[in-house]
Amino acid sequence: MKRAWKKLRYRLEHVGLLIAASLVPLLPRPVLVSLAKISGALAAVVDRYGRRVAMANLDCAFGQKYSPLEKRRIIRESYQHFAQTMLDLMWSPRLTPENFLRYIEFEGFPEVAPNGNGIVVCYHYSNFEWLSLGSGFRGRTSTILAQEFKNALLDPIFRRWREQSGHVFSARTGGILRLFKTLRRGGNTAMLVDLTVFPGASSVAIRCFGLQTSVTSAHAWLQQRSRATLIPAHCEPLPRGRYRVVFHPPIDLGPNATPREIAQACWDSFEPIVRAKPGPWLWMYKHWRYRPLHPDRSYPFYSGPNGKFERMLAQK
Repeated sequence: MKRAWKKLRYRLEHVGLLIAASLVPLLPRPVLVSLAKISGALAAVVDRYGRRVAMANLDCAFGQKYSPLEKRRIIRESYQHFAQTMLDLMWSPRLTPENFLRYIEFEGFPEVAPNGNGIVVCYHYSNFEWLSLGSGFRGRTSTILAQEFKNALLDPIFRRWREQSGHVFSARTGGILRLFKTLRRGGNTAMLVDLTVFPGASSVAIRCFGLQTSVTSAHAWLQQRSRATLIPAHCEPLPRGRYRVVFHPPIDLGPNATPREIAQACWDSFEPIVRAKPGPWLWMYKHWRYRPLHPDRSYPFYSGPNGKFERMLAQK
């Protein structure tokens, strides 16, 4: 019975996404932007647990810098930016090589490693999907790892949206080796690096807003072995549903840097962006799942100790 319901739910999700994929591109841009604001604000009200996670994250990251009212505004904005990102991805078949610059502008591109291979590291901040699409339309196509959905019926739809500007998306299984081969051939790769991963051989501990967390070390591993240029980038929201993609100065700590140092440097290039304008980041996500046994400050309620994480923290 449970398996039958799960199969039915997956099919309903698939049909719903197909319907949305056919209808959303028909919307005028101002209507889409308004719809994102409304649906995001509604999600911030309905998703009580996600709102609780977001509030705990803000409390630990900023303390008393923002009042409870200001934190609720940041949480609402976070939901709205995520809703905008998802609706924009559905609307993206209307982007073309001829018109994309109406909606996306660039800073630091293609001045950053214009003729060399590169690893672009980015974050769940504002429209990270259009950061990828815009870069592809500008000619910097990449091989990108993507997390498969639990509902495999959704993967082909998202792949079609994400590859329309020339990127190639790859499954995570064996993906790092494929990225390494791409870099060795002179190609480019890109990845999101701000999500929590389980402590292990492919992760490192960094400080994020002063709190310890476990993130991927894939970008550091690839940079060390390929010597490709490591380039942080983020997307900024602009008025009327437009965006600016900003490429940061490359990260180069030399051949003796540890993966932990490289991952920390990448985050440090981005954290001031979030501190200055926190709303576009994904605050409803559990960024600090693991807590040190003897923390030097408060961690969110959902955090818990983990033996592997503790051993990771002890590594230099």
